[in-house]
Amino acid sequence: MIYTQRGLDWAMDFIDRINADPSKYVMYKQSRPIANLKHMMVTTVDLYPGNTAFMMKFPGDKTYTSITFAQVLEEMNALGTALIARGLKGKRIAVCGENCYYWCLSYLAAVNGVGVVVPLDKELPDTDLKGLATAAECACVLTTKKHMEAFRGMLENHEGSVECVVGMYTEPGGDGSVLSLKDLIEEGKKRIAEGDRSYIDAQIDEEAMGILLYTSGTTGLSKGVMLSHKNICADLMSSPNLLEVKPTDIFFNVLPLHHTYACTCDFLMPMYKGTCVAFCEGLKYIQKNLKEVQPTFFLGVPAIFESLYKAINKNIKKQGKEKTVAKLLKINRFTKKIGLDLVPKFMGQILDVFGGRMKTIIAGGAAMDPVITNFFLDLGFKAVQGYGLTECSPIAALNPDKREMANPAAAGRVLPNTQAKIVDAGEDGNGEICIKGDHVMLGYYQMPEQTAEVLIDGWYHTGDLGYIDENDFIFITGRKKNVIITANGKNVYPEELEYKLSLSPYVAESMVWAAEDEQGHDSSIVATIIPDKEEVENALGKDAPADKVLELLQGEVNKLNDQEPLFKQIRRVVLRTEPFVKNTSAKIKRFEADNKRLN
Repeated sequence: MIYTQRGLDWAMDFIDRINADPSKYVMYKQSRPIANLKHMMVTTVDLYPGNTAFMMKFPGDKTYTSITFAQVLEEMNALGTALIARGLKGKRIAVCGENCYYWCLSYLAAVNGVGVVVPLDKELPDTDLKGLATAAECACVLTTKKHMEAFRGMLENHEGSVECVVGMYTEPGGDGSVLSLKDLIEEGKKRIAEGDRSYIDAQIDEEAMGILLYTSGTTGLSKGVMLSHKNICADLMSSPNLLEVKPTDIFFNVLPLHHTYACTCDFLMPMYKGTCVAFCEGLKYIQKNLKEVQPTFFLGVPAIFESLYKAINKNIKKQGKEKTVAKLLKINRFTKKIGLDLVPKFMGQILDVFGGRMKTIIAGGAAMDPVITNFFLDLGFKAVQGYGLTECSPIAALNPDKREMANPAAAGRVLPNTQAKIVDAGEDGNGEICIKGDHVMLGYYQMPEQTAEVLIDGWYHTGDLGYIDENDFIFITGRKKNVIITANGKNVYPEELEYKLSLSPYVAESMVWAAEDEQGHDSSIVATIIPDKEEVENALGKDAPADKVLELLQGEVNKLNDQEPLFKQIRRVVLRTEPFVKNTSAKIKRFEADNKRLN
């Protein structure tokens, strides 16, 4: 059996509890329990063997190649069998490389019968990757060209626990000490044909660590989040109750798969639902690939959708059609109620930008401006925002995909079979958000003290601040560690002010922080702002002097200050022309001193 009876009983009970939920937010009832990710793959192939699982352009190809679920299972079993034959049973297997079919195949083979899969961030420098591979005690690394020499060096110099390195694109015949993934697949197929069932019949312990994910790019600060098959499967079975996913859908993959948001929602979710994943060739190819693939689902971070929104509106403005489009969308809200949708006829060019078949866009990783969410809703898309953390596999809350049941201002609604609460709420009602459910992590790898700090009586203390309304919608106001405490004891959430600044057309990015007085107390709130170059040029002309740009930005800050209480007001503006220092998730390193300096 590929699952334990305990695991199957849990999955069936999990589904039953969802289907028995009387909540109006459980809109799409589920009936297919999955005890673990291997059970998921086997049952998906039973249901949809001929469906396309992946679409990608292999190196040198000009068109997309389709790979069926049946082929994925066959090659997963073959690769897993070959890895076990190499003595890797029960060991840690790292996967590091650009998004592609071979990345997904490597992940599935590792986690579904070999050992523990360790996805690594391909954007990290070699020194950090080697440090993480050593910390995770990885015995094998499946990788691509960018980091090949670093991992080969670990193998040849006997660094860490690395016993073998596999090149995802290494040509058959190998490359000296580097094995070829294609060779391993053929070797595994041969072993299976000769009767080797060591991988195919391998039983999964659903509650043991199966995935080890690192949360930070710096080895010394990284926390290894230990996740089980049960954790991931809980998210996979919960979220489709708020979001309709069909076997005929196509997910457009842009986000890096080593992040749990993309891995669970943009890879494993389609695998569960018998749905296709189409890989984007890169950020500069988004619009080209959208037209080629014609996807129905597009998962991204708010910055991607904000960029598309600005580009669309800039084009509308150039044509002088702002008022016409605004009026059309307003009228369409009413005509759609009687079955007449005006958007396809009058705004077909905009829909074509997304491939012509787009159905749902999902934003995660940060808050998306409700104005942008409502714009995409008006175009006829289901625009959904969710809230998650690596420690929650990652989904903790998700907005329903029906507009009348969603709240664009909220991070999302608490998932079925999940509990959420607020602790240590202040006078304003904001407190720390805590989550409890089957998707909450096992703990941090080899960090019992840090685990005990955040996992208390089964509740995960997220470090995020916010509140929960009477309909179980979660609203995020900031991070606990980022809160600015003013001299009079008031709490200021920098993320809130940054969001409001982002609504100005002249602000590209901002970071709000507190300048300290001589005693080390927060004395005044400062905003470091990178201006939107094009909008500033439109307002001030080309090559406007810095003092004029600063004056323009100060005017925007003054407008914001007029709407805020005295303790929240921004006292100083710092003009910045260079990009902020960010991590590999494109989030500003808030405590980086360089981010506060004047350029």
